[in-house]
Amino acid sequence: MADQSTAPETNINDERAVRRAKRQALIDAGINPYPIKSEITAHAAELAEKYADLEDGGVTEDEYSLAGRIRAYRKQGKIRFIVLEDVSGEIQLFCRANTLGEGAWELLGQLDLGDIIQAKGTVIRTKRGELSISPTQIVLLSKSVRPLPEKFHGLTDREVRYRQRYVDLIMNPDVRDTMRKRSRMVSLIRRYMEGDGYIEVETPMMHAILGGANAKPFVTHFNALDRDYFMRIATELPLKRLIVGGMERVFEIGRIFRNEGMDLTHNPEFTSMEAYCAYSDLQGMKDLTMGLFKIIAREVCGCEEGHEVITYQGQQIDLSGTWRSATVAEIASEVCGEELSIDTPIEHLREVNAAHGIEWQENWGAGKLLFELYDELGEETLINPTFVCDYPEEVSPLAKRKDDDPRITDRFELVIAGHEYANAFSELNDPVDQAGRFAEQVAAKGFGDDEAMGYDYDYVRALEYGMPPAGGIGYGIDRMAMLFTDSASIRDVLLFPQMKPEVVTKADIQAQVAGAKTDNASADVDTLYSDSETGASAEVAKMGKQEAPKLETGLTRDQAFELLKKYNEDPFHVSHGETLEGLMRHFAEQYDPENVEFWGQVGLLHDLDWEKWQDDQTHTVKTAELLEGAGADPRLAHSIQTHNYDLNEELPAPEHKMEKVLYACDELSGLIQAAARMRPSGSVTDMPLKSLKKKFKDKRFAAGCDRDVIRHGAELNEMELDDMMASVLEAMKAIAPVGDIYVKDQSGQSAE
Repeated sequence: MADQSTAPETNINDERAVRRAKRQALIDAGINPYPIKSEITAHAAELAEKYADLEDGGVTEDEYSLAGRIRAYRKQGKIRFIVLEDVSGEIQLFCRANTLGEGAWELLGQLDLGDIIQAKGTVIRTKRGELSISPTQIVLLSKSVRPLPEKFHGLTDREVRYRQRYVDLIMNPDVRDTMRKRSRMVSLIRRYMEGDGYIEVETPMMHAILGGANAKPFVTHFNALDRDYFMRIATELPLKRLIVGGMERVFEIGRIFRNEGMDLTHNPEFTSMEAYCAYSDLQGMKDLTMGLFKIIAREVCGCEEGHEVITYQGQQIDLSGTWRSATVAEIASEVCGEELSIDTPIEHLREVNAAHGIEWQENWGAGKLLFELYDELGEETLINPTFVCDYPEEVSPLAKRKDDDPRITDRFELVIAGHEYANAFSELNDPVDQAGRFAEQVAAKGFGDDEAMGYDYDYVRALEYGMPPAGGIGYGIDRMAMLFTDSASIRDVLLFPQMKPEVVTKADIQAQVAGAKTDNASADVDTLYSDSETGASAEVAKMGKQEAPKLETGLTRDQAFELLKKYNEDPFHVSHGETLEGLMRHFAEQYDPENVEFWGQVGLLHDLDWEKWQDDQTHTVKTAELLEGAGADPRLAHSIQTHNYDLNEELPAPEHKMEKVLYACDELSGLIQAAARMRPSGSVTDMPLKSLKKKFKDKRFAAGCDRDVIRHGAELNEMELDDMMASVLEAMKAIAPVGDIYVKDQSGQSAE
């Protein structure tokens, strides 16, 4: 770079520095380590097949040019053995000084593992039986200045593997194989759909009106129209417009964007396929699905026709024959050991739910209660493919009701190995009914449901022209890829899964740009650091490197507790302070063990002023005055004030890990306690994460707990939402009985 100092003196113990020095030495010698042109006339695998019968010690005059990455390098006198890996596999280069020119032989001494080279020579088989190329020419195509992970260890840190997928692909052949299988699967899907008369189409990725699913969207700004648009959460409504227009069979494979959490089976951007067939129904969608999954099992997994049996995470899955269809009520009955249906009295359904540890709400009808039994107990028992049918209308508000019972919808979900792979409907085509359901969604939005759909006037107008009866289905392509590649996590089948931001330091950037020369003026390291995608993580990087200073509050714990009781007469407010104290102490042991007491008092006093001064702009401002009067260190008030910064812009933002943990725990602990209250035990100690996640998604539950604040708490701590919920839930269990305010005694009475 024009204004950069020269590269630092080489440290022979720093392999990266040594490699950079080799790169510069090659340039100084007139050798371009990154030439434009290369030549490939063969690949390793085709040569292995073509010369399979070449005897040990055999030689040929057949000359080929191959290119690839050096995976192994061994010296033996005037011979060099190089293992070259290309896209098809590996082959050995049997390099001899007497067949290589002097320049090429000297070049070998400058090569490292990971370098990409081109080798031209004849095919031989060594006396030890190794098929090889005996090169007469070696050309360096790309000098690797960063060493690969150790050969025998590879990348075992999954976080690093997903973030640096390029290294993962280099080091792990299984990953390359998984991605090839995924590509082949998608290609098969296209061919199968086209063979069944479907037309592939493309619909917009930006929507002015949110629709097609209940999900939280990403929002982007359309400059030309000066209007915000949603990144699509589904392709349903545009595709059904095409059915109205007379395109009887359509499908789309495309990216979907949902601004929600990440876990083993969810990524904020994912791939789905939706298909719609006019004059079809659910049976048509079942036939389509069975045929599609079976051909993938045969073509991708190597199954024989009529015996499509695969293995997924140790479980044998039989995809052959006609798959089982069972209703939600039938599966709930099986797992509960008694006959249950939507006609079962609500009181008894409540009793059955409670007996199985499933909390229920007063406003749930029979359909919702029945569905919870299936969802919590039954779904995970379904190993072989099962079409789960007849969902209650209460949990399928946009599905078409069955003619013989309007309480049940004409819908199925495909469940395999306890996971959902497809969702199908007999599509709603009554414009008046559709308009009414849109109106209900808009009303739900007004009540705080940020996943509710908008009113799509144009779509209703399309239905008013008449849409024929149709079957529709949506498949999760990523989940299908997981199934057919035996992958436990969605990240294993995505080349670039979403990750939390990486912390990059100035030193990291300096190491990359040091010694670089540019033709024009170039930015300095400070500017590059600010401009980098992860520059916002500077504070985290610095804090991670520095030893935490010892912090003192100026108060004993007893003094702090007496201060809390002085301004809070409501036992709940005192209990809330103790809950946060326990959580903060718990996390301080993990992140800052030198300052457990300081963290604890921050939690204990974080809402010191709330009972007497319940105002967002006054909150924590008054606390600072009270703490000053009590002789507390000003840093205590500063840390407390950060948890209200989003409601009062004059307050400091969370910077220290302690402040970010406080922000995250405050709102989330309240949701956890509210969820515990609904459990038969009233306790957090037996609450599964799945139950908490369901309560989080249900906007009607504990509506006062701000979901956006909880999401932001996860972001501040650079954690995925599910990981944050799991972490705080485990902390609540660890500090119990502190914070377990609704636990019930043996008689069922709450201790509150």
